[in-house]
Amino acid sequence: MATHRKPKQHPLAGSTARTAATLALAGAATATALEGTGHAAPALTPAQAKAQVAGYYQQAEVATEKYNGAKERTDRARSALERLQDEAARKTERLNSARNALGSFATAQYRDGGMPAGVRLLLSSSPDRYLESASLADRAGTRQATAVARVRHELRDVQRVRTTAGARLSELRREEAALAAHKHTIEAKLEKARQLLQELPAVERTAVEAGEGVATAGAAAGADVKEAAHAALAPVAPHAGADRAASGRAAQAVAFAYSAIGKPYVWGATGPSAFDCSGLTQAAWQAAGVSLPRTTYTQINAGRRIARNRLAPGDLVFFYSGISHVGLYVGGGRMIHAPHPGAPVRIASIDEMPFAGASRPA
Repeated sequence: MATHRKPKQHPLAGSTARTAATLALAGAATATALEGTGHAAPALTPAQAKAQVAGYYQQAEVATEKYNGAKERTDRARSALERLQDEAARKTERLNSARNALGSFATAQYRDGGMPAGVRLLLSSSPDRYLESASLADRAGTRQATAVARVRHELRDVQRVRTTAGARLSELRREEAALAAHKHTIEAKLEKARQLLQELPAVERTAVEAGEGVATAGAAAGADVKEAAHAALAPVAPHAGADRAASGRAAQAVAFAYSAIGKPYVWGATGPSAFDCSGLTQAAWQAAGVSLPRTTYTQINAGRRIARNRLAPGDLVFFYSGISHVGLYVGGGRMIHAPHPGAPVRIASIDEMPFAGASRPA
């Protein structure tokens, strides 16, 4: 009879296998960790960080102009709603007056309506007087019909105004929701810019916050942003180097823009103590007696389009493909504009950003 025995195992075999497996897993984890370290994003150079900051500011400005447009629509919807509410109150008052008049006719009819007219004539001590009263009653019936018609008319008016007010209220709520969404986008982009700024050395951060190191992301790539910005920001005396002197309303707009230099950028602001880009140009031309719409993408269509080589002081100059930034041209290839948060209203070269077009307010 054959003897069946289990194969003899080496006393360390199980332990060795377990140890090998453990080492393999540890090695894989180490390799993964090293691989992750090897692929970690390299730290941004100051120039790259500034370019990204510029990109966030530009995205925030796009959202700011959308916010400005939504706020303008919100204000219009709120004003229209308030007017409709006032109108509804007046019409409701007239409706109540008409109802009261109709009620008095109904009460009189109830008092006299229980006896047929022939019987009242027979019982009357003065038939002539009764017939005279009956004639007056006929005329009263005509007035009653008129009162009924008036109630119906006033009721239709009240219902129409209330329906319109309801539509305006829905519109207002939609615009308020859009306003909140654009505000959230602006604040998120500005927070990303702030975080990137914190990573810059103190000197670089101060320069960027002062508006000296921020150009467009496209212009910043492969260029010394700070050097280009310093060249664009060389001191310029008012009206110096102008293509031709501003006159009339344009001169008034330019003078206002110069008076605003140094005031802070605040998104959504239209002055007098702070501005965003389109708020500044709107306020400048308002000082000259010309009413401009609120946003960059409506301001560009508010006047006559001007070719770049035909620019004159007072013209509005627009930037980026989405028409998200505007400045007031002052001559010599320069403009006055409100750049971004942290950078006050200042003079800059119109070559600082991608040129998109120009217009001359009427």
